[in-house]
Amino acid sequence: HVQLVESGGGSVQAGGSPRLSCAASGYIDSRYCVAWFRQVPRKGREAVACINGFSTAFSTGDMDGRVTISRDEINKIVYLQMTDLKPEDSAMYYCAGCDGLSCVYGVGDFTYWGQGTQVTVS
Repeated sequence: HVQLVESGGGSVQAGGSPRLSCAASGYIDSRYCVAWFRQVPRKGREAVACINGFSTAFSTGDMDGRVTISRDEINKIVYLQMTDLKPEDSAMYYCAGCDGLSCVYGVGDFTYWGQGTQVTVS
C-alpha cells in the first residue's frame, strides 16, 4: 500500500519561498515519476512540476521558473521549492506518483495521490 503525505504548506507572505515535501511510504519505486499539482476551488488540478525516473526536473504552467522539484531517493521524499510567491499561487498543492519513468502531466496518468497541503499567499 503506497501512501504519499505532503507537508510544508501554510500562510506565506507574497514574495516568500516555502518548500513543500512529499514523503512516500510503502513500496514505490524511486525511479518512477513524481509530480506536484495545484488546485483552487471550482477549477481542475494543474501540473506545476515533475521529476522523472532519472531525476530530471521539469516545471510547467504559471509557476514555470519559480519552482524547483527535487528528490531524496534514500528517504523517498520529493520536494517542491517555490520562490517569489504571489497571491494567485494560493491553492491546495498535491503530490502524485505515476507508474512510469517519464514525466506526464495529466491527472489521469497518476496512480498515487497525497491528501494535499494548503498554501495561502497574502
